Amino acid sequence: MIIDQIYTGCLAQGAYYIQSEGEAAIIDPLREVSPYLKKAEENGAKIKYIFETHFHADFVSGHVTLAEKTGAPIVYGPTANPSFEAHIAKDGEVFKLGKVSIKVLHTPGHTMESTTYLLIDEEGNETALFTGDTLFLGDVGRPDLAQKAAHMTQEELAGILYESLRNKIMPLSDDIIVYPAHGAGSACGKNMMKETVDTLGNQKKMNYALRADMTKAEFIKEVTDGLLPPPGYFPLNVKLNKEGYESIDKVLADGMKPLSPAEFEIIASETEALMLDVRMPEDFAAGHIPNSIFIGLDSSFAPWVGELVVDVQQPIILIVPEGREEEAVTRLSRVGFDNTLGYLKGGIKAWKAANKETDTVTSVPATELKDVKAKIFDVRKQSEYLSEHVVDAENTPLGEINEHLAEFPKEEPFYLHCEGGYRSMIASSILKSRGYHNLIDIQGGFNAIKETDIPVSDYVCPTTL
Repeated sequence: MIIDQIYTGCLAQGAYYIQSEGEAAIIDPLREVSPYLKKAEENGAKIKYIFETHFHADFVSGHVTLAEKTGAPIVYGPTANPSFEAHIAKDGEVFKLGKVSIKVLHTPGHTMESTTYLLIDEEGNETALFTGDTLFLGDVGRPDLAQKAAHMTQEELAGILYESLRNKIMPLSDDIIVYPAHGAGSACGKNMMKETVDTLGNQKKMNYALRADMTKAEFIKEVTDGLLPPPGYFPLNVKLNKEGYESIDKVLADGMKPLSPAEFEIIASETEALMLDVRMPEDFAAGHIPNSIFIGLDSSFAPWVGELVVDVQQPIILIVPEGREEEAVTRLSRVGFDNTLGYLKGGIKAWKAANKETDTVTSVPATELKDVKAKIFDVRKQSEYLSEHVVDAENTPLGEINEHLAEFPKEEPFYLHCEGGYRSMIASSILKSRGYHNLIDIQGGFNAIKETDIPVSDYVCPTTL
């Protein structure tokens, strides 16, 4: 038997490849399905099933494409109602895979169709549990994403999740291995651990939501407390996962179209396409196309695109480092942005060679903040800011920056910083596109600031906030 966790860090997402006796199953595949096809081919296996734990909100799954390419059925748990052909399993239904079995455990609460899959080995031992967004390591799935579809409050869904955990998961053996759909960094939970695999027994000790003496009322209060609003693209991804989507092959073909500077400029004008610059922050600061938005590939690229752009139908044209065009288009498609129209061939060098206008972002070392009286804006999350911040700095979280525009000075210079420089450059690009050209980015962010004598607030552990 083979169990492979295929973890994608930028989405904090775990897909799973299970194989026994030449038969394979995939759980919660990502949009690009070639890795699963290649793995099965290399192992001499045939993909027999595609299991989905629920209708994902934070990414577009590859279930539809994988089914088209393999003929394997898509399996959902009870109450799921996709628009495409799928096997809607009964609670307790068992699927044979070579010499092992996969048992369906309907565990509603995160969503009403949420299902976990229990792996039983050839000797009849329950060995692994693929928990989707029902149970994470250190946390459980947030119960507020399916309120509208389920016609329930988040408190009602949390109560259902409590029953699912107590009746279906906690009675299982402590030595069962838990394989969740997400890890730390995902917006699908609040307090996930950095580890991606654990035993159920350890989770019963470490996970606040699995306390043996926890009442339902306590569970509901703790699970719903402190939930941040979900990113705006989540409902659109659920829709795509439920109704189907464009072939990834066509999305890549359209997005990989090279554009000359003249073609790039025409498309930007005629389609109102978002000019998305995915290079390094310092490269964007040194020279970029006016009104382009920076969201770099080398961090949480897709989640930030989803949170800040929102409309997955938005046409996009890319300024991308050479050789990373396919990566950029693929990662956009993972969160439902399928309308990439091409990329600037030759990048910013070609743009400059064509005598096209460029802009820059003023970026200075943290040491230049000494004795500066200009306003400082901290674009980290509120929890980060409350934990520790520059004295007198204002908190304007990046995810809410459009709601804070009136707070930024129109004439006087002001400073921006985040933790390390990535988010502040995103904020800088958004503000410049809205006419704020008097901003100054602080290189290295708060990490660099703490190495200076600039006064900061007393540290408060984030877990106590």
